[in-house]
Amino acid sequence: MVDRNLNHHVVVTAIVVRNGKYLIAKRADWEKAFPGRWTVPGGKVEVLDYALREKDTPHHWYNVLEDAVKREAMEEVGLEIGSLGYVTSLVYLKKGNVPCLIISLYADANEGEVRLCNELTEFAWVDLVEAKNYDLIEGVYEELKIVDGKLNGDEELKWNSKKS
Repeated sequence: MVDRNLNHHVVVTAIVVRNGKYLIAKRADWEKAFPGRWTVPGGKVEVLDYALREKDTPHHWYNVLEDAVKREAMEEVGLEIGSLGYVTSLVYLKKGNVPCLIISLYADANEGEVRLCNELTEFAWVDLVEAKNYDLIEGVYEELKIVDGKLNGDEELKWNSKKS
């Protein structure tokens, strides 16, 4: 018997950084979740993110989230991303009350031009002040603030529901 209390979709996102600015992208109007809102690249962790490669130990695959977010960044915005850092985690209830565990990471963008997938319609490189002018999915601005703090030497920042 499946214990629904243990089942989650796992999603990983990346706040992509280049020259002190953050990449945000607008979701297509036909998207089911948050249509027309601005977000950062990311998506579901898939079994194929690890199952077709050799295990790193006799029983485990490592770097699954890292590989998945790098795949998602390439698929969604056409960018290779570098080393990753942790931002925060959250849970979102999808339609049908399916819990989605989201792990938010950040990474530098390698060289290259942004090429959007068809689920995204626009993109912008923004700083924190500019980000306030976009209809971001709730929580994304606070995540940008966390990354901004980390990049400026404040490692103790964490997500806070108080708007600023």
